[in-house]
Amino acid sequence: MQAVMFVAVFYFMFSVLGMRGSAIRGDFLLYVMSGIFLFLTHTKTVGAVAGAEGPASPMMQHAPMNTMVAILSAALGSLYIQTVSLFLILFVYHVAFTPLEIEQPIQAYGMILLSWVTGAAVGLVFLVLKPWAPGVVGIMTTIYQRANMIASGKMFLANTLPSFMLAMFDWNPLFHCIDQARGFVFINYNPHYSNWEYAAWVALILVVIGLMGEFYTRRHVSISWSARR
Repeated sequence: MQAVMFVAVFYFMFSVLGMRGSAIRGDFLLYVMSGIFLFLTHTKTVGAVAGAEGPASPMMQHAPMNTMVAILSAALGSLYIQTVSLFLILFVYHVAFTPLEIEQPIQAYGMILLSWVTGAAVGLVFLVLKPWAPGVVGIMTTIYQRANMIASGKMFLANTLPSFMLAMFDWNPLFHCIDQARGFVFINYNPHYSNWEYAAWVALILVVIGLMGEFYTRRHVSISWSARR
């Protein structure tokens, strides 16, 4: 329902502001959904991983349980929910309204997976920082998720942005994922100012940093940290 509400609000906003003409030639609702789905997958994964059980959690006292299980379960749970939502909404739209045609569906879903991986990597960094400054990290996580409402670039195309505005968005791996996904969804769009390799490298670097931080935090964790939150 949240995904449906996001799509409905942005569809209405584009229509009222007269921005439909700036979209790609093709199914306009598919253009909106191609941004919304990746945005939700990324931000929900950031929140799920950042909120996973840490090394000071009572759950970690049970022998087979460890922080990696908690992190992976949070990330996979978020991917599962977003994937089911994606296929359900696309199926209903395809059957009840108009047939959908996605140019390269496997590659387009690959961009969803990449946005999920980058979200998990960002969430992992927030998770390992949380025991050291829980209040600050909670605020930073919320700011990052809210900032991506604009910084993700889901409301416009990279090819149509002037260079000074492009510099404001191309730091964001989600921006690259969304723009590349639209290149795979629509035959009429060829992204020139984004590449998925950048998002993959950012995810890899953040995962390495996050795993190093998780190992360090786990060795220095104190049970009293949980009482300080």
